[in-house]
Amino acid sequence: MTANDKIFATNFADVVTSAMQRFFTPGVAVGVLHNNQEMYAGFGITNLNHPLSVTPQTLFQIGSITKTFVATAAMRLVEAGKLDLDMPVRHYLPAFQLQDETATQQTTLRHCFTHTGGWLGDYFDDLSSGDDALARYVAAMAELPQVTPLGEIWSYNNAGFGVAGRVIEVASGQTFEDAIHDLVLKPLGMEMSFFFANDVMTHRFVAGHLVLDQDDPAKTRAEVTRPWALARTAHSAGGIVSCVEDMLRYARFHLGDGVGPSGERLLSPQSMALMHSELVPAGSGTKATGIAWMINEAGGLKTIGHGGATRGQMANLLLVPERDFAVVVLTNSSMGSSVHRDVTQGALAHFLGIATSEPSLQSLSAKALVPYAGRYEAKLSHVILSADGDGLRAELVPQGGFPKKDTPPAPPPPPMPLAFFAEDKVIVTDGAGKGSKGEFLRSKDGEIVWFRFGGRVHRKKP
Repeated sequence: MTANDKIFATNFADVVTSAMQRFFTPGVAVGVLHNNQEMYAGFGITNLNHPLSVTPQTLFQIGSITKTFVATAAMRLVEAGKLDLDMPVRHYLPAFQLQDETATQQTTLRHCFTHTGGWLGDYFDDLSSGDDALARYVAAMAELPQVTPLGEIWSYNNAGFGVAGRVIEVASGQTFEDAIHDLVLKPLGMEMSFFFANDVMTHRFVAGHLVLDQDDPAKTRAEVTRPWALARTAHSAGGIVSCVEDMLRYARFHLGDGVGPSGERLLSPQSMALMHSELVPAGSGTKATGIAWMINEAGGLKTIGHGGATRGQMANLLLVPERDFAVVVLTNSSMGSSVHRDVTQGALAHFLGIATSEPSLQSLSAKALVPYAGRYEAKLSHVILSADGDGLRAELVPQGGFPKKDTPPAPPPPPMPLAFFAEDKVIVTDGAGKGSKGEFLRSKDGEIVWFRFGGRVHRKKP
C-alpha cells in the first residue's frame, strides 16, 4: 500500500484489502475528499504479468465516468452560445439519421445526456483511429433499431454519447479529445488524464483483468485481458484514462459552484445545478439522471456520481454535496464493481457515519412468481429468470460486442438470487452482484414487457 495519509492505515484500509481478496482484484486506487482534505492510497499491483505497485498517480481507465466530462464540456459550450440542449441534433449534424424518423428529427442533446434516446445504446465498433472516428460512428448509427420510443423510457445508452461527442466536435471546431482537454481537463489542472495509449504508456498504468471460473472457487482466477485500448469511436462514451489525484480535482470542481482552481469561472451556478438535478426518473438502482450524472441518496443525503466499466477495469466516483465529500475508487478487475461498492459504502460509513440500509424483502408465492419468469433479451446480455423459493434466480447470458463489435462473450457469471423489495422491484441478495437492483416494466394493459437490469431494458420473449 502507498498512501499520503495515516487514515489509510486504519480499518478503512482493511475494507479495501478485504474486498480485493474476495473479488480477485490485483490493484485498487482510492481517493477521498473530506473536510477539505484530499487523501489518496494505492493498493496491490498494476498487472499480474508485469507487476508494479499501484500508487495515487497510477493510471486507470475510468470508463463511463467520461460521460460526465462530456456533459461538462457541453455545458461550457452552451454558456458560450454554441450549443442548446433542446435544439434537435440535426441542427448541428444535418446528415444525422436513425431508423426511426421521429427520433431522427427530434432527438436533442438532452435526450442523449439523460439516456432517453430509445435507440439501441450498446453499439460499439472500431470504424477509424483517425480524426473522423466519431463522424463515422454517428453515420453508422443509421442502422440502429429504435428499441423504445424517443423520450419515454430511461435505458442506459452509450451511443447517445457518440452523438454528443460529435456535436461537441462541430460546435468547438476541434477533435473531441482536444475539446475535452481544452474545456475541462486543462482548466481543472488534470495533467495526468489522457485518451490515447501513446500518452498513457509513458506513465505507470494498470492492465485490466478478467476473473474466470467464478462458479468454481478452487479454479477462480484473474488473467490479464487484451486488447488494452478502447476504439477511438468509444472515447466519448468512456475513453478517459486518469488517476485518483486528478479525479479528486474533478470532484472538487463538481462540489463547487463552477469556479476552477485558478479562480476562473468555468460554469455558472445555474448550469452546475442543472447538471446535478433530477431531470429524468431512472431505475436499476439509480433514482434519477441529471445532465449525465446519476442521482441517488445515502443516509437521507443526495448523492451524485457515475460508474465506469471497460474490459477488466471498473471505476466509481461518488459525491455527497451537502457534506462536501467525494470518494473515487479505481480497479483493474472485471469484478471491480463489487470492490468499489464495498469501498464506497465503507468510505461513507468511516468518514460520514452513513450506514448502508438494506430494503425489507418480500416473499412471493409460486403462483405470483410465474408472470416474472422467462427470458429477457438485450444487446450485451440476456437474462433468464426462474422461480427460486419465494424469489427469483437470474442467469446472465453474455452476448459479446464490447469493447468491440466482434468481441466474443465473456464466460457467464454464477446465477444470482433475486428477492422482491417492492412491487415489480428486485434486488440481488448474495454474491458478487449483491445489492444490484432491477425492475419490471409493464404495458398499459399490465403485461410485463421489460426487465430493467444493469441500467438496460431487456425485452421479455413471448
